[in-house]
Amino acid sequence: MQHLPIFLSVQDQFSVVVGGGEIATRKVALLLRAGAHVRVIAPTLCANLTKFRDEGRIEHVARAYRDGDLEDAYLAFAATDDEQVNHLVAAAGQALRVPVNVVDHPEHGSFIMPSIIDRSPVVAAVSTGGASPVLARLIRSRLESLIPAGYGRLAELAGRFRDRVKQTFSDPADRRRFWDKVLQGGVAERVFSGHMHEAEVLLEHELGRTPMQAGMGEVYLVGGGPGDPDLLTFRALRLMQQADVVVYDRLVAKAVLDMTRSDAERIYVGKERDNHAMRQEEINQLLADLAKQGKRVVRLKGGDPFIFGRGGEEIDTLARQGVPFQVVPGITAASGCASYAGIPLTHRDYAQSVTFVTGHLKDNSMNLNWPQLAQPHQTVVFYMGLKGLPVISRELQAHGMPGDTPAALVQQGTTHQQRVYTGSIATLPDIVARQQPKPPTLIIVGDVVQLQGKLAWFKTPQHSDQGATTPVTPGTELQQ
Repeated sequence: MQHLPIFLSVQDQFSVVVGGGEIATRKVALLLRAGAHVRVIAPTLCANLTKFRDEGRIEHVARAYRDGDLEDAYLAFAATDDEQVNHLVAAAGQALRVPVNVVDHPEHGSFIMPSIIDRSPVVAAVSTGGASPVLARLIRSRLESLIPAGYGRLAELAGRFRDRVKQTFSDPADRRRFWDKVLQGGVAERVFSGHMHEAEVLLEHELGRTPMQAGMGEVYLVGGGPGDPDLLTFRALRLMQQADVVVYDRLVAKAVLDMTRSDAERIYVGKERDNHAMRQEEINQLLADLAKQGKRVVRLKGGDPFIFGRGGEEIDTLARQGVPFQVVPGITAASGCASYAGIPLTHRDYAQSVTFVTGHLKDNSMNLNWPQLAQPHQTVVFYMGLKGLPVISRELQAHGMPGDTPAALVQQGTTHQQRVYTGSIATLPDIVARQQPKPPTLIIVGDVVQLQGKLAWFKTPQHSDQGATTPVTPGTELQQ
């Protein structure tokens, strides 16, 4: 994050805009909407600024910018078409510690202006740090279609009742539950439909009821997908934003975790091979205990919670103890990583079935059905098999799988750290020894892997600390 996002109060504050054209007009209009006193310094004014001056809404200094013009300013904009003047304004602001925005050259100023969605008193801002103002405007237009004008009226109504709610509910958790109910229920629907009086009556009714008790909470078992936050479901995101507590493990990508509510308590229960932050039985009981305290708990898992995620064990404990829960499926690692690697798990010319296998069992053994896994015309995906890859390679070949059967390793699939290494079931152990891939890494075995060179579409950024992409050469080992 290159800039600190803040909302600055300029009400009744003196602000300076240097420039008299249409670009300056846009900045002046924003300042006036925010209640600032505005002085425009420019030899001449465009028609819109002239109108503002004639209406007495701005002060006009009819000359070029001079040293000292920012001495009593709270905020300043350099909006001329003269780069030298804009530089002088920026330098003066830096010397006087007055924030200055240099229009169209944000790198020269001390702050930038975002694209704004105004649903006052609700205001949202979008910025690309000056990298692409057009992209920021495109994102803003999408957000505007998702945020009805009624949210401003809803915020005004909530503001009028804020002090009374605070007096009624001394516990912040109770206040949060009350507002969650109000802002997502009948009160909000009446505001959106324009029935403000009915909304206020209903809010009064809700406030007059017996203070809320914590009671029983709920657990949301959410599949966080293989890593790319864009692959989350709408339902997953909604519940992640409502949760009071987030219980997460090692396989949850940071970008996905960042989508949870910022003020939610976060509890790490990550498990690595032979290094468990918390035993599974303790996790199961933790979820139940948190819900019994009246909290809404998101149990966030990588991939899908019911595919090698031990989600069944967790909800079994919840069901036995009478704790309400929901399960939100996620894109499992096999599906997501294979798709991003360009490896179709089934293809009628190569594989008519697909099998998901865990690379180690409960007792860390690998007593798998090797004859079944070695059958032709199928794809086999091994989860958590990196450490046991030599055993996988040896046993598959011992049970009839040809050593030249195509195979791939997909490291941190769907993320910008993705790497794909292709070879054969016989050569994969040597590839691991050379490349040292890091978990989570998925192993895909089957003839479909030979399509990877042709179908690979997801490229990680070149020449960056996130990794590089090398050209695909069919039939050779690939690092992507």
